[in-house]
Amino acid sequence: MERGLFWLPLLIAFIWLAWSGWNEYQKLEAYKVWAENFDNAKFDIYAVLGKKGRELTWGKPTRKGMVELDSFSLDDVEEINLLVGDEAVDLDNLPHKGKPFLELTFHDKPTVKIPFTDIPLAAKWLNYIYNA
Repeated sequence: MERGLFWLPLLIAFIWLAWSGWNEYQKLEAYKVWAENFDNAKFDIYAVLGKKGRELTWGKPTRKGMVELDSFSLDDVEEINLLVGDEAVDLDNLPHKGKPFLELTFHDKPTVKIPFTDIPLAAKWLNYIYNA
């Protein structure tokens, strides 16, 4: 009886890990299908981002597909900044910690903040968008 009680939390942890892995796999498979339509795309746990020509599309990944998608033209973007926390950072002196966002300011729409998990990846996307 004691052995069963000892192994029960381990069994629950294993089932939870297996379910989490399956859930992430489903998100990634849905992203692969979605990303086929773009010239370049990125996936992370916070957001998906795709670029085709001068159009950017971003949204949130789920295992059933991408949701809360928003598309806009780079021609409508007035300014793009890399934020870590709530402060704009210099691309030549990137911080090592913090929550990065690409902030896109428009002429006639509200500002959009696209979240990233990795600061260097956000900086690469900023350069990629600027050079487009």
